[in-house]
Amino acid sequence: MTKSRKNLAAFAAVLAILAAAFGTFLLVKPEDPATAAPPAPAAGEARVVRDDSHRLTAPTRSELTVVEFLDFECEACGAVHPTVERLREEYGDRVTFVARYFPMPGHRNSRTAAVAVEAAARQGRFEDMYEKMFATQKEWGELRDSQADVFRGYAGQLGLDLDRYDAAVRDPATEERVKADQRDGMGLNVQGTPTFFLDGERIPTPRTHEAFKALIDARLAR
Repeated sequence: MTKSRKNLAAFAAVLAILAAAFGTFLLVKPEDPATAAPPAPAAGEARVVRDDSHRLTAPTRSELTVVEFLDFECEACGAVHPTVERLREEYGDRVTFVARYFPMPGHRNSRTAAVAVEAAARQGRFEDMYEKMFATQKEWGELRDSQADVFRGYAGQLGLDLDRYDAAVRDPATEERVKADQRDGMGLNVQGTPTFFLDGERIPTPRTHEAFKALIDARLAR
């Protein structure tokens, strides 16, 4: 291999690492039409948070809202998840944390995972399945075969009513709920995951807990 080709290969490897670390996963043409993103909403219709958005914290007197558009198969979302959990513990009585689905077309099981989480939400167990997906991401992420049975196993481990879970997975309204979040994200020009908004303002994803905490503290001090 020539020196120029070696340099090109090294550069490509660096770009791949940065993409995984910071979630710069662009919306690309999917290999499977089933994973295709829904059409974007009409201009002005997209909203950062809605009444039915899944709230991980709900303080009585919320001073700030942090919204994350996420993909359960996204390694960068998995990497930032511990930071989000730590911030929830630190600010749960002052800040509302919201999780919104944004499955990326390049991930074979991201939409299946989101549907599984939404099916669990039908039984009031959104947060439990949300946590389960991130805790197990390395076991099923990036696999090409459907992980629907694996996710059903998680539902069983969590003690969900599996008949109700199966019915929810089959119900077109469950996937439509996932697509509704995704449509909002597309309308807000979300192009990769994780993407965060603070009180409706999109921010670059902080690289550390300290950087994220500083942003929240600055907003709360206003």
